[in-house]
Amino acid sequence: MFELGLWYAIIGLLLAGVGLGGATLKRLPLTTAMVYLGAGAALAGVGMLDLGLVRDARLFELASEIVVVVSLFVAGLKLPLPLTDRRWAIPLRLATVSMVVTVGLVVLIGVYGLGLSLGAAVVLGAVLAPTDPVLASDVQVTSADDRDRLRFGLTGEAGLNDGTAFPFVMLGLGLLGLHDIGETGLRWLLVDVLWATAAGLVIGAAAGTLVARLGLALRRRRAGTLGPGEIAEASALDEVLPLGVLALAYGAALMLGAYGFLAAFAAGLALRRVERRANATRSADAVEADARRADPDIAAGDDALAEAHMTAEATRVNELLERIGELAVVVITGAAIIAADLPRAALWVVPLLLVVVRPIGVAVGLLGAPVARGQAAMMMWFGMRGIGSVYYLAFALHKGFAGPEADLVTGIVLATIAVSVVAHGVSVTPLMRGYEARRP
Repeated sequence: MFELGLWYAIIGLLLAGVGLGGATLKRLPLTTAMVYLGAGAALAGVGMLDLGLVRDARLFELASEIVVVVSLFVAGLKLPLPLTDRRWAIPLRLATVSMVVTVGLVVLIGVYGLGLSLGAAVVLGAVLAPTDPVLASDVQVTSADDRDRLRFGLTGEAGLNDGTAFPFVMLGLGLLGLHDIGETGLRWLLVDVLWATAAGLVIGAAAGTLVARLGLALRRRRAGTLGPGEIAEASALDEVLPLGVLALAYGAALMLGAYGFLAAFAAGLALRRVERRANATRSADAVEADARRADPDIAAGDDALAEAHMTAEATRVNELLERIGELAVVVITGAAIIAADLPRAALWVVPLLLVVVRPIGVAVGLLGAPVARGQAAMMMWFGMRGIGSVYYLAFALHKGFAGPEADLVTGIVLATIAVSVVAHGVSVTPLMRGYEARRP
């Protein structure tokens, strides 16, 4: 009982400390992830938290999966631009071309520099290639009307590449004999690449659009039947409906063999697009502000205000869930770093990944793109690794990836996450402050 009470106290202390010191953290070269990672390492150091990523792979997989799904949904809600907008070219390039280049470079490092088998090297590349949608919040869009190419590009990349990395994970597992990719790789191409990717996007978009439109129709109906005060009570359930959209899209995608991460992101995008179509002539921020101030009886009968209210509540609730999940996963990751046997190879692999591989991948992906030199440089640096990498590694371990190669890959991934959390966390505040000051 004492241990349980102590754990409640520790979690409460972390949440209260971050809540009370939030404004201070924004001004300092310090992030909540750095605080949580240090707390997890400290708890493991004194023997209070004994967790290993290899030994407890299933726990890490489930915990990180929940956080990544919620974070991808939030990322989708933050991006109201239609896919026909040319700004989408940047995140699409980063999530495809840059992804492929990054995985390829890491595979070369793994095979020729670390002596890994081709399958293990592909797993390493797939785990380290995607950027993190959770820990990258400080460089993501700040509002629904944020059109900045840097923020939009990094937000869209983090939302997409957590899904586009999955085919490479499955390819690596297939090369290790842990997944069926077909004799010539044709099954991998047709099922793991084409079907799972396209179906995930379609399922998520369909779920988000269908439920959002159904929600609007029900609001119009209840606006004329419910009495004063009853509409306000019914509107309070708006925060539950988006969670249902998320669970529906993710669950349906998994049942149909599609990528649930892409479905979650697409569902968020679709939900936001329905809201924007309801009032395309006004800014998203203005509509949300009016929705928050409006009387529920009025908002329920107004398509734009009703949908904006639901979207705003969805963003608020899911961001709260995302923060709580971030605390849990980053704390246990800090403990896993202490328990892991970090290889000496991490001393040269990690900096090579952050200052050579990532910049090359971004540079190739952005060839010919309308991006300023300073923005491209920031995109090259802000390739955070974190909870997404924890999920993919835990997924591979749970599928049977084991042995000395798995231990080496685990050590390098955990070392990369630790360095990324600290290096990017220390630099994000001054770099983004300088970037905002230079913007016209």
